Amino acid sequence: MTDQPLLPCIILDRPQMAENIGAVARVMGNFGLTELRLVAPRDGWPQERAWALSSGAEWPLNDAKVYDTLADAVADLQVVYATTARNREVHLPVITPRACAADAMKISREGLKTGLLFGAERMGLETNDLSNAHYIVTIPVDPKFQSLNLAQAVNIVAYEWRLQVMDTPDEAFTRNMDPPADMKFVTGLYEHLEAELDTSGFFFPLEKRPSVVRNLRAVFNRAGLTEQEVRTWRGVVTALTKGRGRVLARLAKEQGEKE
Repeated sequence: MTDQPLLPCIILDRPQMAENIGAVARVMGNFGLTELRLVAPRDGWPQERAWALSSGAEWPLNDAKVYDTLADAVADLQVVYATTARNREVHLPVITPRACAADAMKISREGLKTGLLFGAERMGLETNDLSNAHYIVTIPVDPKFQSLNLAQAVNIVAYEWRLQVMDTPDEAFTRNMDPPADMKFVTGLYEHLEAELDTSGFFFPLEKRPSVVRNLRAVFNRAGLTEQEVRTWRGVVTALTKGRGRVLARLAKEQGEKE
């Protein structure tokens, strides 16, 4: 088991148009995927139009690997997910993009290499291609219109992968987050604030005090305050009460001068 999942590679089998390859690279950039594999691209490789359509997501194109056959492209992978319409001639598990992403995350965390396979624009994957796959991934489009272009299909599956990454509490998504403060610090804030609210007469009528206190504490509990945030809030309470003291002192002085 590894802390960081191995990213799945994107495999395009016999892609026809450079523009579509560029659009796929753009999607990969959006969702944090980096490795692009091209199987027998129709017009050869590289093709300048792909870079033009990538909108700046050039790194998948710069490092793209080209293979003569699909078998070569998947040779070093342990699990391959083939995105295509359900094929009744091939007895493979049929799953959704969401299930694919969840399974790929689990497998990738075990240190295994995975690939997301997409067919050519016109006909998709052929039946023989599926002999290189472990799962068929079918996008649940409306049966009345099932046409998706290549980049759209990659976008849907890559988006589901990204959701899995963001739901995983790894260092990449938690490094700027301090842990919540110990409850002893938070309770100190509550008691400080409630004492000052008692002094100011905020709790009126008194019989409502317990419910108001519960509601106030719930607000801060939902926030999950860090220790630094607790200190900041205690400073806020202190500053406000000192301000109140200055006002009371001024009023007392003014009253004395009048007498």
